[in-house]
Amino acid sequence: MAEGRSTGARGPSPKRKAAEQRGRKGETLAAWSLRLKGYRILAQRVRTPVGEIDLIAEKSGTIIFVEVKARAGRLAALNAVTPHAWARIARAADYWMARRPHYSDHGWRYDLIAITPARWPEHIRDAWRPGMF
Repeated sequence: MAEGRSTGARGPSPKRKAAEQRGRKGETLAAWSLRLKGYRILAQRVRTPVGEIDLIAEKSGTIIFVEVKARAGRLAALNAVTPHAWARIARAADYWMARRPHYSDHGWRYDLIAITPARWPEHIRDAWRPGMF
């Protein structure tokens, strides 16, 4: 297991619980910011056997797989997703799309939403594409 994720006999550590709570709040804020822009939220906190996706949205015939990063500073949030993480998100997106043939005529992309204190969420459209790194 990754460091900080071990639950042991007593459950998650207080630090892990606080990080989880920040993440949930950030995802909720990101979802509302997308709704205000006309996006329809299809799913939140999607877990697949090959990875997780924070938000899945749809707008104008495009499915958007959104990674949300809440950090103390803008650059930290924008740089928080590694190429390995994007690849994992892409595998999860492939898995999700393969099970929803009714979206086969939709395009899709990967966006990032950076959440930082006292700022509106920053939405980076088309933040990553397979083969980019």
